[in-house]
Amino acid sequence: MADERKQQLNDAFYTEEVSSVLDKMETTLDGLSTSEVNKRLEDYGHNQLDEGKKKSWLSKFGDQFKDFMIIILLVAAVLSFAMGDRVEAIMIIVVVMIMAIFGVIQEAKAEEAIEALKDMSTPNANVKRDKTTKVIKSNELVPGDIVLLEAGDVIPADMRLIEAASLKIEEAALTGESVPVEKDISVLTNEDIGIGDRINMAYMNSNVTYGRGIGVVIGTGMHTEVGKIANMLAQADETNTPLKENLNKLGKVLSIVILAICVIMFGIGMLRGGTSWIDMLLTSVSLAVAAIPEGLPAIVTIILALGTQKMAKRNALVRKLPAVETLGSTDIICSDKTGTLTLNQMTVEEVFSNNETIEAEETIALDNQTLKIMTFCNDTKISDDGTLIGDPTETALVKYGMDHGLNVADALGKEPRVAEIPFDSDRKLMTTVHKQLDGKFLIAVKGAPDELLKRCSFYDVNGEIKPMTKEQQDLILSNNTNMAKQALRVLAMAYQVAESAPVTLESESVERELIFSGLIGMIDPERKEAADAVKVAKGAGIRPVMITGDHRDTAEAIAVRLGIINEGQHDAVITGGELNEMSDEELANRIEQYSVYARVSPEHKVRIVKAWQQDGKVVAMTGDGVNDAPALKTADIGIGMGITGTEVSKGASDMVLADDNFSTIVIAVEEGRKVFSNIQKTVQYLLAANLGEVLTLFIATMMGWDTLLPVHLLWINVVTDTFPAIALGLEPAEKGVMNLKPRGRSSDLFSGGVLSSIVYQGILEAGITLGVYLFAISHPVHSGYDAIHADALTMSYATLGLIQLFHAFNVKSVHDSLFKVGAFRNKTFNYAVLLSFALLAATIVVPGFNDVFRVENLDIYQWLLVFGASFSIIPIVEIVKFVQRKTLYK
Repeated sequence: MADERKQQLNDAFYTEEVSSVLDKMETTLDGLSTSEVNKRLEDYGHNQLDEGKKKSWLSKFGDQFKDFMIIILLVAAVLSFAMGDRVEAIMIIVVVMIMAIFGVIQEAKAEEAIEALKDMSTPNANVKRDKTTKVIKSNELVPGDIVLLEAGDVIPADMRLIEAASLKIEEAALTGESVPVEKDISVLTNEDIGIGDRINMAYMNSNVTYGRGIGVVIGTGMHTEVGKIANMLAQADETNTPLKENLNKLGKVLSIVILAICVIMFGIGMLRGGTSWIDMLLTSVSLAVAAIPEGLPAIVTIILALGTQKMAKRNALVRKLPAVETLGSTDIICSDKTGTLTLNQMTVEEVFSNNETIEAEETIALDNQTLKIMTFCNDTKISDDGTLIGDPTETALVKYGMDHGLNVADALGKEPRVAEIPFDSDRKLMTTVHKQLDGKFLIAVKGAPDELLKRCSFYDVNGEIKPMTKEQQDLILSNNTNMAKQALRVLAMAYQVAESAPVTLESESVERELIFSGLIGMIDPERKEAADAVKVAKGAGIRPVMITGDHRDTAEAIAVRLGIINEGQHDAVITGGELNEMSDEELANRIEQYSVYARVSPEHKVRIVKAWQQDGKVVAMTGDGVNDAPALKTADIGIGMGITGTEVSKGASDMVLADDNFSTIVIAVEEGRKVFSNIQKTVQYLLAANLGEVLTLFIATMMGWDTLLPVHLLWINVVTDTFPAIALGLEPAEKGVMNLKPRGRSSDLFSGGVLSSIVYQGILEAGITLGVYLFAISHPVHSGYDAIHADALTMSYATLGLIQLFHAFNVKSVHDSLFKVGAFRNKTFNYAVLLSFALLAATIVVPGFNDVFRVENLDIYQWLLVFGASFSIIPIVEIVKFVQRKTLYK
């Protein structure tokens, strides 16, 4: 029987009569007995989400060493240690350990998504058990429990409603729709409808904003809609970021190049003869180790960390380091509408009163009758600090009055409410009765325009009451239609003045012979800065896509106002129901057609993100609700909302917007593009330097010259690779970075001319260094073989180090002139170069150091030669860049 009931938890209960649901759940309106609850707790478990399998810290730490670049570094460390270069081996190990610790910390943060889902459950629930009402912990609920609901409650489990009295439930966290849903118990005939349209259901973690109700629990824990989302989160695959893919690719390329160097070096050495195969093997391995940019992964991490600090100052809080760079490659921004593109608060947009339209920002008279009715016929509570508490639609009406100078609390104090007829979904009206200062009674009515207009026999124009005519009705309906076309939610206001308070509070006797006063058009408005941000995003080649649980018309209207689609572009809008008719393959083929997705479920959001990814696009997804979490985790970069976002959405995100502002995403994209550009510069700088070192050693060895010692290469790599490389990460963005198209998935760290620059610049460094060595041998300052070769070795060591420092200026831009990007505008870079030069020169000029490094002091003539030769790389590269700009990149 328990298995049968578990199977029934997947039934579409919204298509069944209440009696049928009660029978299936084997319960009654009086609730379950304590003994039956205990049995069901054993069958179903507690009403909480599964934690899922957790990795141990040791397991997480071990996973970090599966990265290809890390494996290459570990191999380099072993080889260095085997050859006696223990300092270098230790440095590599330290770098790897730091990176692994970073990875473990980031992975631990990602697990907060499931934990946040678990913590969202309400602490208590009012249930009927043993024929009495009890307050229990919500995690003790079982299917079949009868739960009582009232305004302010958080729904503790999924349930089919069996009673609903003016019940409204706000489901934004699940559906993305900002307007509370009016609930009733009528049976729905269509099984294939979204969560937002299931008006006889109440779902876990949604909020009761108005009225009261009773429901029978049909799903607990992982069998709830929130549970399904938790399961989707647990099963969602982690998406490899473009940066991680690039670094893996770089590692593979380097491994092939390094292996080729070893083989070639060993083969040529053996062919030349005169050296044992063991010595030649050690020389080859030493050369290969020199080719590995040991500091690159750590420097990339530092650049990303510096990028996170910059972004944090601009309200973009990065939770996962690679997300910084991923933003820069973004092709598509899939944005949730409510709270991201819009304010997530209903706002009065337009008022039709006295037969004229008043825009929200225009002045309205404080004695306007429509203004009075909208604030009087209203259940909003005004706290002492001015905070408005109540249904979002009603608070919007009061806020409009307060914003236009009306002291609502004072007005209600003078003309207090003495009676009311609450709203209900059948008549779609609400009425309040107020005693006026003159002793008469104001009957204020608000509701659906079509229903209210049926009860209006008169209309008010500037205090003049006139009989309702066909022309006036047409004018009112015309304005109602115009507002509806703008996706505004329209309410009508009417009133009547009576000599005495109504004796019987019934709709038929009170809500009749009314005087029509006006129409109110409301909407959750777009953020003012969002439209500008959409324009900038489009200019940067990024396509903004809106995904929302709202109705099609509302979504389309907001998208047009934001500039996401054009007026009349109806075929760019698709609903969740239409998505259900498509296969994944069909959606992937047609994905380019759609820019707005309405009435979608969490499963739809994941499908949409995956379809764009199959199209080869790098996808960013924004969201603030529980329903957004699976898509946030699936996207290349998930962006949560810091203010309105649930802890679930924040936990599943790679980045959180502290100000919930779509425009902050565009700012972050610019920072991301800058970060990638700077990482490219760092890669270009480091690999050109390493190639220069490898070629210098290779050619010198083949020529039988005295080669640089391991300690020389180690110090050059420590000094020149570290400080300038990190400082390059702080380079300001180049002009026009947001006018470029996204580079997408196809590009890598070598694209855009970086690879060719590495090759020719590495050859230049080696050529200049070997040229200085040869010149020093041919034109010695001292006599004697040992002194001549010691001078030549020292000069080539100083040149190889110094040429890399000068070359750091070249890589400030791959193609633009150094004079255009600004040679000295990055002060941190300037100091880094000076520090590196001081540390390099110290090994030559400071007594004691030169003995350790086996170098000699140089005279002025030799230093001038070293400086001149090293500096020559700047004008040479400038000439090459000039030719490239005039030929290849014009």
